[in-house]
Amino acid sequence: MDKEKYIELEISKTSNVLKRKCKNSGLNRKIDEATGKNGWIIGFIADNQDRDIFQRDIEEMFSIRRSTVSSMLQLMEKKGLIIRESVGYDARLKKLTLTPRAWEIHNQMIENLKENEKKLSTGLSDEEISVFFSVLERIRSNAEEEVEK
Repeated sequence: MDKEKYIELEISKTSNVLKRKCKNSGLNRKIDEATGKNGWIIGFIADNQDRDIFQRDIEEMFSIRRSTVSSMLQLMEKKGLIIRESVGYDARLKKLTLTPRAWEIHNQMIENLKENEKKLSTGLSDEEISVFFSVLERIRSNAEEEVEK
């Protein structure tokens, strides 16, 4: 008899495996300053280089609280990964810009991400991948609705 499976537990277990894999990757050992969400933030800023990115964009994109993002950005600035620059149209806002060091890290991370995606999607059809993302998006939406209540 199969034990009952729980979505939350399975997502947590999968997340733990992926985090371990990431921590043990050669890239992560080389680029320890871009671990965890820092790497995703670098990628987000790089992917949106055609527009100004601010702290609130990071908060919204990754569903992270303001205080957490503020601490993360301060640390990234100390590590020489980002620069906060004033914008002429609103003195309160500081746009986030990647340093050359962050761009180098980003390029290495893209190569690593492509390799990982290839491995993770082995044996999956395009339709299965599409269904996976659709289901995952709905689960995340359900969880966000629950948090907002």
